[in-house]
Amino acid sequence: MNNKTILVLPGDGIGREIVAEAVKVLEWVNKRPGIAFTLEEGLIGGSAYDATGTPLPEDTVTRAKKADAVLLGAVGGPQWDRLDFSLRPERGLLGIRKALDLYCNLRPAQVFAPLLDASPLKREVVEGIDIMVVRELSSGIYFGTPRGVETLADGRRRGFNTLTYSTDEIERVARRAFEAARRRSHKLCSVDKANVLESTALWREVVSELGRKEYPDIALSHMYVDNAAMQLLRNPRQFDCIVTTNMFGDILSDEASMLTGSIGMLPSASLGDANALYEPIHGSAPDIAGKGIANPLATILSVAMMLRYSLSAPEEATLIENAVNRVLEQGWRTADIMQTGAKQIGTVAMGDAVLQALHEEKNQ
Repeated sequence: MNNKTILVLPGDGIGREIVAEAVKVLEWVNKRPGIAFTLEEGLIGGSAYDATGTPLPEDTVTRAKKADAVLLGAVGGPQWDRLDFSLRPERGLLGIRKALDLYCNLRPAQVFAPLLDASPLKREVVEGIDIMVVRELSSGIYFGTPRGVETLADGRRRGFNTLTYSTDEIERVARRAFEAARRRSHKLCSVDKANVLESTALWREVVSELGRKEYPDIALSHMYVDNAAMQLLRNPRQFDCIVTTNMFGDILSDEASMLTGSIGMLPSASLGDANALYEPIHGSAPDIAGKGIANPLATILSVAMMLRYSLSAPEEATLIENAVNRVLEQGWRTADIMQTGAKQIGTVAMGDAVLQALHEEKNQ
């Protein structure tokens, strides 16, 4: 591997705590033969606003575009809720996704065997779950215009957002999903609301046509989003690879995370044609920030995805995933995945446990 650059954006809330543990893992990987990368740190979200007056400084965007990969913690917190929407921390996250044209979000939901009983659903329902949600990330209702809040002539206020998709925006994320399905079980379920939303009727049409023309080997199915939300709880094993819109993907992937026992266990990769960003799917959890109890495993697993998708280091990615599984088998748990008989530890101790497991794997 030539020397790569990784831009680290801890963000807000528990972001700095969980990213610190992921960085320890990255530093371990950086000592491996043939691996060489440089870590840089930047600002995003509320911390960026406090320091610069904007949630996404231009310097962060410039450095992110030059980096081989970006590792992000989380953004947001109640102290910034009174800011104008354009200045809130979440605009920094949406802004960097747009600036880097990260249109494809991969959100795996896989149940680790030691956590089967941590799921709120019965063991027989969740055992063997391995779902990949492919979420369109840079268009849809989160970015559509016009948007805003206006005061009508009679004094009433009205909020409005616009849901739009063009054929090229649909095709490029659908193509990524078909390719992901081809590497998995050759099954793809496209989720929409085509019966009431014209924009997602177009979504279904474009995905269907692409499947017929370019991916006849993939078994494509379609499902309305409300039914998909129900089926994820009723029979999650029917799903393998799901592709859907920005908002639907946001909601369904969070729902899928709870099948695995905790949202603190799920990583994600946000991919474009030239850039990539990796982050846990959970938020900044301001209620537990600074207490040292946050689960860093989703961030550490995001590092594994980074190694696999951006840094051409699949062997090291597998080592990390195996180390996380070993730690869970040994009974170590943060509060969010605590089970009867397990051993509860904090953020730093969990990161250290993963490092110890990596050392053990290396010496085997």
